[in-house]
Amino acid sequence: MPPRAQQLGMDAEDLAARFLVSKGYRILQRRYRTRSGEVDLIAASGDGTLVFVEVKARRSTEFGAPAEAVHTAKQTRLGKVAAEYISSHPPGDAPCRFDVIAILWRGGPQPVLEHLEDAFRPTF
Repeated sequence: MPPRAQQLGMDAEDLAARFLVSKGYRILQRRYRTRSGEVDLIAASGDGTLVFVEVKARRSTEFGAPAEAVHTAKQTRLGKVAAEYISSHPPGDAPCRFDVIAILWRGGPQPVLEHLEDAFRPTF
């Protein structure tokens, strides 16, 4: 069985993917890895926008809200991974954006999920 933190991350990614699909997104890739890093989800929104999604989950806010963990260095890494994806999967004229899905599991049956569209614009 995966360690507790790893299982939380996998469960959060599953929840985020189901949430996006329920909103009309199509999941293109999960856990897309390159030498620069990894992006949790790559999706196409209903309007055709290519969306790179970072999923952050926490069990408490003791060390900050989940979205706060997507700091500048993480944003830069995600931008590099996205550039590598785009170079091998050209999106044509489709716009691209970076979203964050923040999930807070406080022990109840239903976690709190927040979808931050166009959450950041990475610099390289």
